[in-house]
Amino acid sequence: MAEEYAGKSTIEEIRDRFDGDVERFTHLETGQISITDASLMMELITASALAATPEMKRVLDIGCGAGNNTLKLLSRKPDLDCDLVDLSGNMLFRARERVGGATKGSIRTHHGDFRTLPLEPESYGVVLAAAVFHHLRDDGDWERAFEKLYRITAPGGSVWITDLISHETREIRTLMEARHGEFLEEIGGREYRDRVFSWIEREDTPRPLTYQTELLRKSGFGCVEILHKNGNFAAFGAVKV
Repeated sequence: MAEEYAGKSTIEEIRDRFDGDVERFTHLETGQISITDASLMMELITASALAATPEMKRVLDIGCGAGNNTLKLLSRKPDLDCDLVDLSGNMLFRARERVGGATKGSIRTHHGDFRTLPLEPESYGVVLAAAVFHHLRDDGDWERAFEKLYRITAPGGSVWITDLISHETREIRTLMEARHGEFLEEIGGREYRDRVFSWIEREDTPRPLTYQTELLRKSGFGCVEILHKNGNFAAFGAVKV
């Protein structure tokens, strides 16, 4: 891993923090409150998954947290078979508990890092990934993760992502970070803003939306869609044609 990432949190450190932060991720109506337009983006990826892949049978939720995105999808298409992936065992336990009450389909949990888990090729009609890929590091890491996304998505299936993003222009990046700070301060005060920014500084290495949509195409997805962007957050996806 490049030297520029040497000071970032390890996977184990990220896992340990989320193990102790489950309750913050259990609000289905609002989503994760530190994310701008979290509820809207969750609604958009749900609606887009249903529109692009109406015959889906199995969904994979990468970095499922407490299960909000899968639950949102099940509210519109119940009884899906659900595979849940998370680094945090505590998150995974809560997600299985909540999803189990919403579907009669099968539930499988995968405790670990998406990049190294043995997930079956071409087996998921829909893949969801909310606030997870910003933990990827160098270009090779991003490329391998998106190539794996393509491999595990069934033909005709779709992938839907909501995430923290960066920007290509330094001045725009500075502007959008300031706007994010104002949003965080409005909902939780300066202490909350500083705490979230501290997490981002230690743990996260987001990439621009343009970088990620180009990477989806490079990985093999034929149709790429941008659903929403507001400041440092975006919802987007792709269909495997």
